[in-house]
Amino acid sequence: MKKYTIEELRLQRESEDHVEFKEAENGNFSYNGASKTEPKDRRKCILGYVVALCNEKGGRLVLGMHDAYPHAVVGTTQSLNEIGILESKIYKDLGIRPMIYELYDENRKRVLVIEVPPRPTGKLYKFEDVPLMRVGEELKPMDDKTYISIIQEQEPDFSESICDKATFNDLDLEAIEILKEKYSIKQKNPSFASLSPFQALSDLGLIKEGKVTNAAVLLVGKEDVLNKIFPQAKVMLEFRRTEGQIEFNNRKEFGQPFYKLIDLVWAEINEKNGSFPVREGAYIFDIPYFNEDVIREIINNAFAHRDYRRNSEIVIKLYPTRLDIINAGGFPQGVSLENLLTVPSTPRNRLLADVLSKTGIVERSGQGMDKIFLYTLAEGKPEPDYSKSDDFDVTAILSALVKDASFALFVQTIQRDLPDNEKLTVFDVIEMCKIRDGQHKNIDKNIAKRLEEKNCIEKHGKTNAQFYTLARHYYEVAGKTADYSKLVDWTATQVLAVLAPYLEKYGKAKKSDILKIVGDHITDKQLRNFLDQLKKSELIKTEGERGKMVYMLGEKYKKQNDIIAKALNIGLKALEENGEL
Repeated sequence: MKKYTIEELRLQRESEDHVEFKEAENGNFSYNGASKTEPKDRRKCILGYVVALCNEKGGRLVLGMHDAYPHAVVGTTQSLNEIGILESKIYKDLGIRPMIYELYDENRKRVLVIEVPPRPTGKLYKFEDVPLMRVGEELKPMDDKTYISIIQEQEPDFSESICDKATFNDLDLEAIEILKEKYSIKQKNPSFASLSPFQALSDLGLIKEGKVTNAAVLLVGKEDVLNKIFPQAKVMLEFRRTEGQIEFNNRKEFGQPFYKLIDLVWAEINEKNGSFPVREGAYIFDIPYFNEDVIREIINNAFAHRDYRRNSEIVIKLYPTRLDIINAGGFPQGVSLENLLTVPSTPRNRLLADVLSKTGIVERSGQGMDKIFLYTLAEGKPEPDYSKSDDFDVTAILSALVKDASFALFVQTIQRDLPDNEKLTVFDVIEMCKIRDGQHKNIDKNIAKRLEEKNCIEKHGKTNAQFYTLARHYYEVAGKTADYSKLVDWTATQVLAVLAPYLEKYGKAKKSDILKIVGDHITDKQLRNFLDQLKKSELIKTEGERGKMVYMLGEKYKKQNDIIAKALNIGLKALEENGEL
């Protein structure tokens, strides 16, 4: 969003320029209209105008200037020294992230500007459950015609539109050769590589009737042309030494055509990459901090599905043990946090996504997200976090920390032994994570049956009180039980499996808490025996006297996580000493 000057604001018209001027001279312009009783009066507040301007596809609320043209500065103390608080409140209450800034005229009179982003296609915003629109000096409920036209909107395919500012001569022949080679390999069509650049792009729909599409420029356009026409297509890679930093330590900008850009970005990230060694006997493999397939897929998705009508670039924030990627435009239509893995998306840039799919860069609709989750969870890491996404941006957060190396080895061993048509899916691994973490109430019985047949999990208990554990090999690798021969019905292993997540979260538990967690599947005497076994094997420990005793995770349970943390710290220290962080 652009920041305007006072001179520019003076000459803006409220209707034509999507701006609303309010004097707010005493800094008392209402935030949410709570002091008024009539709905029509409550709407005339900051939240009401932000909603209406967002529904108008963006604009600005200017406080401290007269509404008569040309707009004179009167000054305001509205939200003085509290701009950050105001931004946070608006985002919390509306889900709209404004840009707020101050301006001062030659007499040091202060103006507060609230820049409101345009609403996503097909999305309406409401104040007190009413979609608002500006009508003259009033804020009124949106009329039916406008309401219906908005909710029936379809996102146009930006990528297939003709780019009037570019011609075939503005395309990068080297990038086109990369595209041709990848298509030939993916489609098993060697003859495609021998086509002329013009013919190849025409066959893929990137050139239509001799004219270049936006997708062609984004994928194979020359760098200087791209930066001139689509500067928002850049990828900004920022390095930070700690997660608490606001300012980056280093920043690199990538503005090449995509078929060159993706390799350059990954190479830069991989320079800072490390790995965790995992072994069982003679079997050794490394878990990279950042998995190449996951990182490439997440960047590919960002490039293919972003909203190119927004001016912000793709931003990747790289920390020693975390990677965040922020992308302009919310989830594609039909996709939400709740159905991220189950609903095929409607591509925002269909032509762009289609070409990337045909050249093996992105998976078919929905499968790329499956790969991101599958590979991450199978490496014993926390699942990718999309919770900070909203209607305007998608934010993905990946952790480099391996929280359960034994699980990674367990899954690796299973996948290695299964034929290609029976490999574990992302949904299989998700259910295995639930079982590992003791979340037995939400297990999908059909998936559990399939996992049991593959010897990935084991069923225990009687018909009316059945539960699952992972196959005993996992617990043997993890060192999480003292007696594996008794892995029948309830055991110390199962008690620890359901108890550990609680102790990791809350630190300690009374025996009464444990009884609630375990339920009525075992007797008090059995529970005492199991807790004694776990205590003897140092998987749990106790503090306090009888009657006030509490249980905590023991040193043996924590040992493996400590080893991993030490390995990570050593690796990060070495990288920093080498000047790579």
